[in-house]
Amino acid sequence: MRRPFAVSVAVLFTLLLIAACGGLTRNVQTDPAVRAQQGRSSFDEETDANVKKMYEDGQKIFRHDTFGSEAFWGDQLQLHRAILGEAQGGVGAGISPRAALKLGLKVDLGEMPEAAVEMVKRASTDLDKPETTLALLKANAVVGITGFFEGNRLTKVGIQCALCHSTVDDSLSPGIGRRLDGWPNRDLNVGAIVASAPNLKAYADKLGVPEDQLKKILMAWGPGKYDAELNQDGKGFRPDGKSGATLLPAAFGLAGVNNHTYTGGWGTVSYWNAYVANTQMRGQGTFLDRRLTGEQYPLAAKLGNHEIRHTPDLVTSKLGALHLYQLALPAPRPPKGSFDESAARSGETVFNAKARCATCHVPPLFTEPGYNLHEPSDIGIDDFQASRSPDGKYRTTPLRGLFARMKGGFYHDGRFADLGAVIDHYNGHFQLNLTAAERRDLIEYLKSL
Repeated sequence: MRRPFAVSVAVLFTLLLIAACGGLTRNVQTDPAVRAQQGRSSFDEETDANVKKMYEDGQKIFRHDTFGSEAFWGDQLQLHRAILGEAQGGVGAGISPRAALKLGLKVDLGEMPEAAVEMVKRASTDLDKPETTLALLKANAVVGITGFFEGNRLTKVGIQCALCHSTVDDSLSPGIGRRLDGWPNRDLNVGAIVASAPNLKAYADKLGVPEDQLKKILMAWGPGKYDAELNQDGKGFRPDGKSGATLLPAAFGLAGVNNHTYTGGWGTVSYWNAYVANTQMRGQGTFLDRRLTGEQYPLAAKLGNHEIRHTPDLVTSKLGALHLYQLALPAPRPPKGSFDESAARSGETVFNAKARCATCHVPPLFTEPGYNLHEPSDIGIDDFQASRSPDGKYRTTPLRGLFARMKGGFYHDGRFADLGAVIDHYNGHFQLNLTAAERRDLIEYLKSL
């Protein structure tokens, strides 16, 4: 007899609660747009699905999309003919897999045909034949380059984000292994690859320089460097005669980081993706930046880089997913045993206190949250590279994953050969008076990030 009574009380309580809630929200005005979600799946579920799709799409774009750049690298510069070699209707000796690896190009083990894997294991002489390179291109195994074929004939090539911002783990052989997206390819000799284009004159004419001069500029870059302002300001060399190229930056560990490049006035990750896809890769998209119309950028105005519009636009719709994928790439962890753990713990104290590193390299981002740009005089170096950016400043580089970008040196142009040289520079510039032990511990801490 007690159960029906309890049920009745519960029903009565529910009705009273509904009535009370109705009174509670009477005359409350809400945005009518929110009712659109009623009767659908939860917005959390839609968000989860969207994140998954954008990540997957972004990875494909990063690894495989050329943005239509084959129109430039293939149709205009005819880079594919240098790969083919004279024997296959191209020019020169052609580019074999062995030659490609020496240029710093990488091969994705996961996409390699089994026959090619066996060639590597046997050290086959076929690795010295351009025909084998064509097989790898056809299998989409060459990181950063897409080959376009008519039957078995290579007719053009395009480039991808992964060309400069992916490498491999060498798990099969040096230059051949599993992909490491976001890691800068500090082995890649971009300048030498571009200089090999049979019709480089077409680009030299656009830049208004003799072909020999353009080749000189390109060959001065060296492995792991690229000049993303050359076709804006025409400054191929610094006042001291060294190349104006900068080290390829990491594309990992950028979540929460303001500004993407060494000279941050260029903009965020999404801005830089649009800038590179259109003005550097020469993709077929849309790009707008009125800052490129000024006297600072004479070539940009000449080439029309301040306002690029293609129909169809093969870039803009991909920027969102590409942005999300890059922000999802974590900074890699240093391998165990690569640093002294005890010294690193002491070095953390030096980093945060006496050396004052954390003033700008704020943990855990290891750059300033918010505005992270500095005058050249703040960090005690020249203003050449900063002056090529719209605001004349340098960005505080985030420090996580330093071990993955030690090759080529530190700072934007690799001027400091190792971490010790960087510390010595700041020790003098800021008069830190670090002891030898503190310097050693600080190096170990930086290696641990």
